[in-house]
Amino acid sequence: MEGINPMDLLRSNLSRVRIPEPTNRIYKQECCLSFDSPRSEGGLFVDMNTFLAFGKDYVGWNYEKTGNPVYLHIKQTKKLVSEDRPLKKPTLLAIGVDGGFDNNELEYEETHKIVILPSYATLPFPSVELPEKVRLAVDAILMAEGAERKEQVAAWTADKKQISAYAMELRQIGNVVVPPSGWKCAKCDKRDNLWLNLTDGMILCGRRNWDGTGGNNHAIEYYKETGYPLAVKLGTITSDLDAADVFSYPEDDSVIDPLLAQHLAYFGIDFSSLQKTEMTTAERELDQNTNFDWDRIQESGQDVEPIFGPGYTGLVNLGNSCYMAATMQVVFSTESFCRRYYMNQSLKMAFETAPADPTVDLNMQLTKLAHGLLSGKYSFPAVEKGETTAPSVKDAKQEGIPPRMFKAVIAASHPEFSTVRQQDALEFFLHFLDQVERSNAVKPELDPSRSFKFGVEERILCSSGKVAYNKRLDYILSLNIPLHEATNKEELEAFNKSKAEKISEGKDVSSDEIVRPRVPLEACLANFAAPEEIPDFYSSALKAKTTAIKTAGLTSFPDYLVLHMRKFVMEAGWVPKKLDVYIDVPDVIDISHIRSKGLQPGEELLPEAAPEGAAESSQPVADEAIVAQLASMGFNQLHCQKAAINTLNAGVEEAMNWLLSHMDDPDIDAPISHESQSAEISIDQSKVDTLISFGFQEEIARMALKASGGDIEKATDWIFNNPNASASSAMDTNASSNGPSTPVDPGLPDGGGRYRLFGIVSHIGTSTQCGHYVAHILKDGRWVIFNDDKVGASINTPKDMGYLYFFERINS
Repeated sequence: MEGINPMDLLRSNLSRVRIPEPTNRIYKQECCLSFDSPRSEGGLFVDMNTFLAFGKDYVGWNYEKTGNPVYLHIKQTKKLVSEDRPLKKPTLLAIGVDGGFDNNELEYEETHKIVILPSYATLPFPSVELPEKVRLAVDAILMAEGAERKEQVAAWTADKKQISAYAMELRQIGNVVVPPSGWKCAKCDKRDNLWLNLTDGMILCGRRNWDGTGGNNHAIEYYKETGYPLAVKLGTITSDLDAADVFSYPEDDSVIDPLLAQHLAYFGIDFSSLQKTEMTTAERELDQNTNFDWDRIQESGQDVEPIFGPGYTGLVNLGNSCYMAATMQVVFSTESFCRRYYMNQSLKMAFETAPADPTVDLNMQLTKLAHGLLSGKYSFPAVEKGETTAPSVKDAKQEGIPPRMFKAVIAASHPEFSTVRQQDALEFFLHFLDQVERSNAVKPELDPSRSFKFGVEERILCSSGKVAYNKRLDYILSLNIPLHEATNKEELEAFNKSKAEKISEGKDVSSDEIVRPRVPLEACLANFAAPEEIPDFYSSALKAKTTAIKTAGLTSFPDYLVLHMRKFVMEAGWVPKKLDVYIDVPDVIDISHIRSKGLQPGEELLPEAAPEGAAESSQPVADEAIVAQLASMGFNQLHCQKAAINTLNAGVEEAMNWLLSHMDDPDIDAPISHESQSAEISIDQSKVDTLISFGFQEEIARMALKASGGDIEKATDWIFNNPNASASSAMDTNASSNGPSTPVDPGLPDGGGRYRLFGIVSHIGTSTQCGHYVAHILKDGRWVIFNDDKVGASINTPKDMGYLYFFERINS
């Protein structure tokens, strides 16, 4: 090997070099197995056959696995740049994107060469001596947009403003002339946040914000009366007409009005001389999000001491990906995930078992993320612009790692998480655990998601004195917040009184005056376990509707208990609202009192329901009230009926949630079959046994397989989506054991009810779809804040502002 000329070596391997097609995904910004990049000390090696990239410590593994010998080596080194570049003010809630926050990126110089493994023989590039095929291949790789960048840009541009469907044909009436300043709402004393209706020139105030600031909703009420569709925000109109904030009420979005100049001219508005005095909606959102909550949750203004090392690695924001960063930091602080993807699995093991493309393998990308976060390899002070040495630790920031490949693979099965819109951290956490469970299905004993799983049992007491038990599995305990249990009622009353006075005088309430209700966590837990009345319960014992009492409890206590605070509630008219409330959360809680006891001695189970016509009994019928309410929101009638049936008529909210997650089902438009189900569908016993091995009861496994046409994966989904589906005969198996109930899933973790708080995910903003998420985690005896790529010692941990609280069991 030694004596062979590198050029001859390259020529003899030409058959292994491919010229990429436009459809090929080319990786050139990041190693598939680690967070090494062209800026890393060893640079990046792009396999010229598969176009996958590897850091210098990992490229040898790829050669062993594939035998591909020819690589393009890309190395970037820092260029020195002058400090005088002006900073641009952002206009977009985005980072590192045109119009977004400037990352103030350093500039780099890039060099390339051809490397041939295993001897690492190198040839310079560019060079006229290289074979033409190699030159064409390298040019194509360098010219192509990297797969990593492509995904990021596609996701961002999905959120561009659209041209309004109402703009081109807008009818304008009246003869109002709008003055260039001195505006006021026609219905109240508001002089800011004013909107000019483009149909008749009426000037009215905008919507009231969740914290009491903003307008008095007069503009939107006017649209509801008149149907006049478009309004422009006064104070945002300047000679740069594209920047004006035009809102379409029927489209419920900020839009583009291509004829805005002539629509304004109708009211005598000469936009060329107007100065910008008001923030656009997007800017106001930026600004609102930098107020009090933002400061407290992010601990801004505090001198947060940065922390570096294993387990203290920041995650770069990929554009509104903080919901993912905050969740994953907490998940990888648990022993179960740390052990599965870091301590017990090396990068090499994961790579050897991965498919040909490791970027699409969840196991590989979870292992990569775990090693990135927990090894400490990427957690060190970053060198700032113009400096040659690392700064002193006190002022230091770290670069963090970009979880791009992990995001792409976890989002592949979920259309929402593929975008760069902000998402609900709770939804992401549940989707993530579901994917982890599926990827560990072959060896469930290794599945770390089980450490979060527990059984919930609902007991229904009928007025006949007989009982029924329903069971389901869950990963989170979702708690209502009983505002009437607030501990600071007097203070609240005084504040609401003074706020009402201020609003009537047209004054704004400043954010430091706001008083929020304080509710103890114990009250939320008690509310979960409290008896609840079920009117119109069909009793199979009385053969009639009656009022029953429902209580709920846990059949097992997980290793990690996640409490979700229901801060987002539906107001009248289906308007989502965020409860502005503090939850007083102690460091240690005891949930022993919410353990479910199961069937007790002397209790009698309700008989199997067999109302009107026994043959029809197994075919549920949709509750017309639920169907009517969903249909009034614009959903298709058949879909509404299916939603009601599949949620066992539990209620509008449950049916709507089912509908939203099953819109894309292939059989959503299939008619509801009403043939008697007593004609038993033949079910393969081996499939039933498989479901039983997952911990489901036989009756429920049979029901699920029947409902899913014998498909195991669909049957599993059916069970999770129908938590209340329980067969009475499945309960009879419990009836004989007079002790505590047998667990729903015998393999679930269980133990004592004392837990210690170790992680908090907090949300700032008006809805889960906007704003920002931050995590606080108890590590090595102190609280640490993880705010995307910023990691530091927490000074005032906002324990009362959490959205998700993570507790770990105290093993006494």
